[in-house]
Amino acid sequence: MVPVFLCGFMGCGKSTVGRILARRLKCKCTDLDDYIEKQEGMSIPEIFEQKGEPYFREKETEALAAFRETGGVVATGGGALLSEKNGETAKNAGMVVFIDTDFNVCYSRIKDDPHRPIAASSTREQLKERFDDRRPKYMAHSHYAIAGGYPPIVIAVKIERLYKKFVREVES
Repeated sequence: MVPVFLCGFMGCGKSTVGRILARRLKCKCTDLDDYIEKQEGMSIPEIFEQKGEPYFREKETEALAAFRETGGVVATGGGALLSEKNGETAKNAGMVVFIDTDFNVCYSRIKDDPHRPIAASSTREQLKERFDDRRPKYMAHSHYAIAGGYPPIVIAVKIERLYKKFVREVES
């Protein structure tokens, strides 16, 4: 199965849509950060603290490439597809979809979440600046962009249709 990589800002709906999409495609949904934590035997904050961000980003690249073999739906971390290297790795391994959700919606979902250290330690203005910086990178590193302002099932169905078209094109 050709993997589907979902990217977008924190709180855009990657994990929720990913689980629904995986059920519809009858495959597994993997959270990329959870996958890396299991591979490394430590949390993302611990990886950053003990081994540094460059090490973590390299682990992301390796994980993205590995999904070419295993397939499934992959909900990437908010920063996973920002680099040119990771963007190209994901695009070459499968189909990449940017869930383009309005900043205000994302912010309302992440602002009080203690499991999002970047959100917890940033002001609304800092997060908006980060959002504005990342959006063009998500666009550049994706095959498709889907508006995120719909219920998750609607977004998942739209991605499923794109996936079927994408697979037909890849196989022909």
